[in-house]
Amino acid sequence: MTLDQGNAAGGPRTLGTATRGETVPTVPPASKAARETAVDVAALLERGRTLASPVLRAAIDRLAPPMDTVAAYHFGWIDAQGRPAEGDGGKAVRPALAVLSAEVMSAAPETGIPGAVAVELVHNFSLLHDDLMDGDEQRRHRDTVWKVHGPAQAILVGDALFALANEMLLELGTVEAGRATRRLTTATRALIDGQAQDISYEHRDRVTVEECLEMEGNKTGALLACASSIGAVLGGADDRTADTLERYGYHLGLAFQAVDDLLGIWGDPDSTGKQTWSDLRQRKKSLPVVAALAAGGSASERLGEILAADAKSSDFENFSEEEFAARAALIEEAGGREWTADEARRQHTIAIEALDAIDMPDRVRDQFTALADFVVVRKR
Repeated sequence: MTLDQGNAAGGPRTLGTATRGETVPTVPPASKAARETAVDVAALLERGRTLASPVLRAAIDRLAPPMDTVAAYHFGWIDAQGRPAEGDGGKAVRPALAVLSAEVMSAAPETGIPGAVAVELVHNFSLLHDDLMDGDEQRRHRDTVWKVHGPAQAILVGDALFALANEMLLELGTVEAGRATRRLTTATRALIDGQAQDISYEHRDRVTVEECLEMEGNKTGALLACASSIGAVLGGADDRTADTLERYGYHLGLAFQAVDDLLGIWGDPDSTGKQTWSDLRQRKKSLPVVAALAAGGSASERLGEILAADAKSSDFENFSEEEFAARAALIEEAGGREWTADEARRQHTIAIEALDAIDMPDRVRDQFTALADFVVVRKR
């Protein structure tokens, strides 16, 4: 889409809070039913985490040493010295969605556990490899695996998690498990495509908004789409139902990534666990940057000139905080921050509307809506 088309699709343009660390856009109100039932999102996320964690730990125990220890460190269960720890295990959105999707079919939440664990394993496989490829030294307020245990272990453990994900499903030995595995492997391939696109874009002067959305749909949308449908598939959902749930998850993933892109530039390091201006330091062509470059005008042109010079600079890693702050200010002045916040709201709306095509219990629908609201209104 062009920026003008995005404006038309997204409705009125209003900026989110402008201070760093408070970049989360305001989303449309939840449905009347969701407001009345006051869904406890924290409890919903904790349910997914609680149901999945024992099975996830048992899966990690299958790994040969030292991969089991390295994986345990990555998940926050132990510290770098191997002592038990209570690390930040992430938001647990994917397990929550997988467990919830089983209830679309009136199946028990536990039906979705193998899917929840499989998706979580694939997600963490991607994090281990992405951190190494991006050179990220911090994740969830701790040193990343490659920084502590070395690049080789990060690669090996990532590969092992991907293999475990498929084992978790195929061991069920059911027709539904086979269907779920096909959806997971398709999503994983898209995720890898998205990472390849992301890396290639770092070396290009210009990336279109369409290219950026395609990349983010692959990198983030595909796996959230799978998480939103895999429990239902294990519960016997037909392809139409599963495809519709995937549509919800795909657009939720695009909203999720748009917010991540905002936090990647303006997020508070105390909340995100990453460096200030982290995406700018990595020369990422994220949505705020791409939208700003496509907007036209003096700020857009100045930003393009600076980023082109940055790409040729041999001293980029030694730039000061002020230099990165100046680039962030130009992105905002050119409209990239506002456009991305609006795009998060637009994708959120599409995700919620997708649910209208499925007959499901009102309680489950309200919980899907509440999870979508949470994804867009967050600080990390």
